[in-house]
Amino acid sequence: MQDLTVTFIQSKLHWQDVDANLKMFEEKIDLIGTITDLIVLPEMFTTGFSMNAAALAEPMNGKSITWMAEQAKELNAVITGSLIIQEKGKYFNRLIWMRPDSSFTYYDKRHLFTMANEHLTYTAGSERLIVELNEWRICPLICYDLRFPVWARNRSQYDLLIYTANWPVQRSFHWKVLLQARAIENQCFIVGVNRCGIDGNGHYYTGDSCMISPSGEVYAQASDVEMIETRTLSYEYLRFIRKKLPFLADADET
Repeated sequence: MQDLTVTFIQSKLHWQDVDANLKMFEEKIDLIGTITDLIVLPEMFTTGFSMNAAALAEPMNGKSITWMAEQAKELNAVITGSLIIQEKGKYFNRLIWMRPDSSFTYYDKRHLFTMANEHLTYTAGSERLIVELNEWRICPLICYDLRFPVWARNRSQYDLLIYTANWPVQRSFHWKVLLQARAIENQCFIVGVNRCGIDGNGHYYTGDSCMISPSGEVYAQASDVEMIETRTLSYEYLRFIRKKLPFLADADET
């Protein structure tokens, strides 16, 4: 298997302004400046973490998904991030996995953040998503999912675990520690992508987006500023760690 090149974009977000965010991310994507296989954007990258779904939700053929298809095709790379979707009379915090050929799949956030009443606005997902890219098996999850290790448990199903988030400063220590724990316990690479700046509710986000190795080593770590980071993940190193410490074979089934 070949290595996988991943780019994350940590950014401030224009509060509840889809057009401004799409324009901003298009400009940032133009700055990547190198070939990449995968571009990861924050949770609710078109709006910020908003409960105003009735005004902001888009259909599955809306402008944001169309924009993602255009960007993926132009860069010949997968683009992923979550946004507010309305479908069959329900609202979802939905991560879109957009491929260069405009085909896509999606994951609906399983663990809704009750402290912000997310569960009163959005419908929780019930199925985990595993996708493939260049023979890598990838599991993308969303923000609060990070706190629930059973949901992320790797039974030799994936090689890369992604968390896209709006994770505030008050719990930034938890973000950093839990991401490392998920990498170590699941023997996988981790890409955690958070926003930075202040949202329309006055919540401050320190970013802290990162890439972590299967041994828990932090390859890339953003601070509280906007940042574009591209790194190549080594499949040989992943295989080495799993062979040297084959403890996934001894994991509990439940």
